[in-house]
Amino acid sequence: MASGFPGRDPRGGFGFGSAIQVPPFVNRSEPAGGGGGGGAAAAAAERLLKRSLNELERQHHLQRQHALFLRSVKQRTHLTSPISPLSSVGLSSSSASSFSPDRSAFTTSSSSSSSLSASSFSSGLVYARRQHPNPPDFSFSTAAAVPAAAPSCVTESENKSTMRKRLLELERRLLDDEDEDEVSASGCSAVTTSEWSEAMQQLLSPTSATVAAQHPLSPSPTTSSSSTTSSSASCSPPSTTPSRQMLSDTVAAIVDGNQKAATANLEVLKRAANRHGDPEQRLTAMMVAALSSRIETSPPSSGALHHPIAELCSSEHLEAAQMLHDLSPCFRNALLAANLAIVEATRDAPRVHILDFDVGQGRQYMALIQALAEHHRHRPSARPPNVKITAVADPTSPFNSLSNVSCRLRMVGDLLTKLAERFGVVLRFSVVCRRAAELDEATLGCEPGEALAVNLAFVLSRVADESVSPANPRDEILRRVRALGPRVVALVEQEMNGNTAPFPARFAEACGHYGALLESLEATVGRESGKRARVEDCLGRKAANSVAREGADRVERCEVFGKWRARMGMAGFRPVPLGPAVAEPIKARFASPGSNPGFTVKEEAGGLCFGWSSRVLTVASAWR
Repeated sequence: MASGFPGRDPRGGFGFGSAIQVPPFVNRSEPAGGGGGGGAAAAAAERLLKRSLNELERQHHLQRQHALFLRSVKQRTHLTSPISPLSSVGLSSSSASSFSPDRSAFTTSSSSSSSLSASSFSSGLVYARRQHPNPPDFSFSTAAAVPAAAPSCVTESENKSTMRKRLLELERRLLDDEDEDEVSASGCSAVTTSEWSEAMQQLLSPTSATVAAQHPLSPSPTTSSSSTTSSSASCSPPSTTPSRQMLSDTVAAIVDGNQKAATANLEVLKRAANRHGDPEQRLTAMMVAALSSRIETSPPSSGALHHPIAELCSSEHLEAAQMLHDLSPCFRNALLAANLAIVEATRDAPRVHILDFDVGQGRQYMALIQALAEHHRHRPSARPPNVKITAVADPTSPFNSLSNVSCRLRMVGDLLTKLAERFGVVLRFSVVCRRAAELDEATLGCEPGEALAVNLAFVLSRVADESVSPANPRDEILRRVRALGPRVVALVEQEMNGNTAPFPARFAEACGHYGALLESLEATVGRESGKRARVEDCLGRKAANSVAREGADRVERCEVFGKWRARMGMAGFRPVPLGPAVAEPIKARFASPGSNPGFTVKEEAGGLCFGWSSRVLTVASAWR
């Protein structure tokens, strides 16, 4: 060795395992001949001591800078790596291997540095990268340590620079994502050992630089399989059956005026439809009939039975609608919620007057009479309940255009009166045939001391609003009811955006609403049931009117609960919370062992929402 430094290796280790040629130290004060015997040896020892002290002082200075950096980094206590992310093993050993004054120190430091576990080194990179996006450079240049460099030093410096670039490239690939979550408290390493080992092998291979140049690395965190799976699961659209997709295509063809394509699609769909099959096949049959009715080119025949809404006003349709209220838990319990709201609001009144705009066959009031009798049974000292029901029939409404509407309502009143006598309830029933604009306390027979309650169950959605008529009969009813000052107004409606929505959106809403309704019937009634067949025919007529008709011919104009809230608020009503006396008995029904778990009930925005699976079908609410 010609270094003049006993034990010094001409190839000192710098950086990450790189080797740089260190030229021999030249003793400028020594004679050129190199003689001098013992004096020369003593002088050499003195120079050696000076150089050793200088090396130790410089190394101590560097270690002190290193310690300052370590103290400036906030430790992460939740990492469970067996080696601290920035321990002396992780970084100091690298420094020692670079600046050790003798070969033994270099060998020891290099071996400890190369034996670092991948998890501790990757954890250190994660930590340092998070805390210091631009960390200080701790790979010092050898220019300050040696007075001159041999020509081979240029090549070694280039190798060092190339290796450093590769490491930075690896660091960017593994760690450079600002959106990635931090290392979890469970101790999961940001980079697995296998990933780190594979990456190091690629870096150390001769072709790694070429491959990296041909395939640039992306810093995006979405390249991981977990991120891709999560993103696709959250962003993918819901699955659509082939029949529903073809129905949507048919609607698009109708909107575009391509009747030939729409007719061809309907012919294909008719072969897939089955009125006695599963719910999807029944829905297809229902919607095929609705769309066929919309594109029908033949002029309607004369006569009331061929009027677009004539079937909705027939006695068969009214009876089937009542069966729907009896068979479907969503409709039946929504009406029960309206009854309980009326009972709760008038429980202390000696006389109760109920105003109803669509009594139908009176099934709702059969349950109400029983509820009043049960309430009186728990208070035997009180007087028997005295109830008056006034059925309002607007003669201008198409649903009341039948000549025997008054007679039919009086027959319903007689049945209810007889039922009330059996339960010990005093009941009076009257019929008022007036337009909404003519309603007041006198025409309705309101008396002082009565607690007035108004029942609007499945009524307002079949009354035209401002989008159909400038007179706005829907708001006219609400204004007249508001002027009466009732204690409670019970509102029950189907949850569907089918009023002012355009045809394509209205059709999609009808598919979702009636599809869920058919599935709920599948869970409660057998496929061969005659009642179910009549109920589904009723639903088909309602869906056809909602989808196929426009203007005044479309009388099925359901709204979502948010729109009803806005309309009721503009009419001067405020919501009445449905307390435990209303909600708890109904929730207990849905939680009973015999109930189907597919049916749901929840309180939301002041209403009681009833649905099947994740779809709300009906909403009951109370107003004052």
